[in-house]
Amino acid sequence: MIRFILMALLFIVVIAVTPMLIGEKGYILIAMANWTIESTVVTGIIMLVLSFLALLVLIKVFRGGFKFGSLAWHKVVFAGRRKAQREFHQGIAAYLLKDYPQAEQLMAKCAESSGQEKLAWLVAASAASKQIDNKNAASNSAHYLKLIAEAKANDKTNNKIMSLESVLITADLFIHQQAYHQARKVIDDNHKLIGHDARLLSVEIDLCIIEKRYQTAADYLVSARKQKTLGANKINAWENVIFTALFNEQIKAFDQQHLHNYWQKLAKKVKQRETVLLAYCQVLAANNLFEPLNKLLLPALKKEASAEFLKQLRGLAIKNAEALITTVQKHLQKQPQSNKWLSALAHLASGSEQWSMADKAFNALLKLGESCYDKQDLLAYAQLQQRQGNYQQANELLMKINNTNAK
Repeated sequence: MIRFILMALLFIVVIAVTPMLIGEKGYILIAMANWTIESTVVTGIIMLVLSFLALLVLIKVFRGGFKFGSLAWHKVVFAGRRKAQREFHQGIAAYLLKDYPQAEQLMAKCAESSGQEKLAWLVAASAASKQIDNKNAASNSAHYLKLIAEAKANDKTNNKIMSLESVLITADLFIHQQAYHQARKVIDDNHKLIGHDARLLSVEIDLCIIEKRYQTAADYLVSARKQKTLGANKINAWENVIFTALFNEQIKAFDQQHLHNYWQKLAKKVKQRETVLLAYCQVLAANNLFEPLNKLLLPALKKEASAEFLKQLRGLAIKNAEALITTVQKHLQKQPQSNKWLSALAHLASGSEQWSMADKAFNALLKLGESCYDKQDLLAYAQLQQRQGNYQQANELLMKINNTNAK
């Protein structure tokens, strides 16, 4: 092909130069009906060659060049979408790099043209909510969530159901904005997903606690305990908040007997959970119901109670705890160097105003070493020394607490 073009160019040059050398350019006269066309030989030949080349180009286009033409057309028409997709990817990268202002700007800019409109608005809303220093963060995030709702309502396809991840992020953003009614609507519209995913179940329980729907939250705890991905610490924290609120509701709305009846109606497995038992004990202690409290704790202390459970009991300030003290002393006869039972005895004796016994227990506990006691033990011992008039010893204990905090 290249050889042919070179030969054609050489032929044109020869034709153009030859008339100049002989001083005669030559003319062509073409007559068609009433039309007469007159031209030089050089011009005629050049036009003929150009026409021939144009014919070759047309043949190339119609035989194999149409594919090239459609590709070029696609590049021109969809240039805006490709730019939006590029900005979408840049926005995702900015979000992962925690450059939230840049991520919000890119996502808001490319949302309508990227082909991922809902996801782009969702990332923009999340990025806006994470800008703590931005005064308009909450309003911007709410605006993007509104655009998501509008896009969902205007969606003419069958893709109106939000994905699980979108539900999680949207509900979390509404909760962060304290728009609890809208968060509830998002979860209720996708209630079939609850129980199938631990993350959504977690959001549902948190929202129920916020809405003070404690009994509903307690019902969801049955499913939460079956989820392997939900840690024990998180479930224990939920149980403490939920059951403390439920027990308080019973005694405030009714009386002590209703509280007792509610406790008795709980399943045996639930009552045996230390977190639930501790919540019940805290409510009893807060309302000065020490007689049922002592009866309840006595079986728990006769068993090998966990150190964490005994630590939680220290803040109850149980009075008239002679039976509990006797039980703890029996454990100490078998395990005299047990720091958890020494701590329990010291706090029970202090709550019962048996100062001498409490002082001996605290003193024995401190002799075991720093790893065997904590700040709460030191603070209780300092208060005991202050009651007894030993202000210097109390001050030394408080100084030890400050030194521990400094470390």
